[in-house]
Amino acid sequence: MDKVVTLTLNPALDVATRIHSVAPEIKLRCAEPGFHPGGGGINVSRALRFLGGQSSAVYAAGGHNGAMLTQLLTSEGIDSQPVNIAGITRENVVVYEESTGLQYRFTMPGPALSAAEWIACLEALFNLNPAFIVASGSLPPGVPVEIYGEITRYAREYGIRVILDTAGDALNRAIGKGIYLLKPNLRELELFAGEALPGESQIRAAGQRLIAEGLAEVLVVSLGAAGAALITGADCVFLHAPIVPIQSKVGAGDSMVGGIVMGLARGFPLSDAARLGVAAGSAAVMTAGTALCRGEDAWRLYDAVSPA
Repeated sequence: MDKVVTLTLNPALDVATRIHSVAPEIKLRCAEPGFHPGGGGINVSRALRFLGGQSSAVYAAGGHNGAMLTQLLTSEGIDSQPVNIAGITRENVVVYEESTGLQYRFTMPGPALSAAEWIACLEALFNLNPAFIVASGSLPPGVPVEIYGEITRYAREYGIRVILDTAGDALNRAIGKGIYLLKPNLRELELFAGEALPGESQIRAAGQRLIAEGLAEVLVVSLGAAGAALITGADCVFLHAPIVPIQSKVGAGDSMVGGIVMGLARGFPLSDAARLGVAAGSAAVMTAGTALCRGEDAWRLYDAVSPA
């Protein structure tokens, strides 16, 4: 299996709990919380592990939350590569309201990183000599918005393939720098295309035009319950997702990226890697709270993912 390294500059300690109902101005007594590692790249490393693969996770970590994050990752068998920072790793909260079945997600901004700290993260990343880099998640304060673009440009010079899963200016500054694979959802693809994409023919045309313009070599467009579109400069395949019971949509996107990267690192054809991504994303919605995909579910569903 080719070496995969994930980068998470703004990780989180995710706290999940339950309550009968949410109401203002009163003390709300929640159930005993569960603690999980969080942040885009970290979740991809965890999904890879659940699928039977392995990666190294490079991430900024500080304070008690950062130490607990590392402890949780190590307990899951993940090769943790924390970079110590002065700030305290953020803590996010997910509350499940039992009376309505709704989820409330409270996401914190994260600590600022100094130049020395984010440079140390990049040094740790490239010192591991990856074949694939998964750069995923938001950027914390203090990190230049161009950083994913610079990572991509440098990686391309050394034949390292970058899978990028982020949004906003951080993504815009990476366009044209040599992204190998990008995983937008349909709304994000429409924003890139500057138009609504109501059907498969429009999705294919817009995706291939954007690839020709340098957005990325490969697009895997998440279509929610409908599955995904795998688009290259020469082809487009729509992959139907299997019907599964939905517990929570949290973690589906990171699980999907984990499945795709797992397939690529194992040398699967691109279409089969995308199939595994759809299967892992579908498996993730079957789990409650902030949990990611279960490996046994993803591999079982893999055979049920079919081209349109």
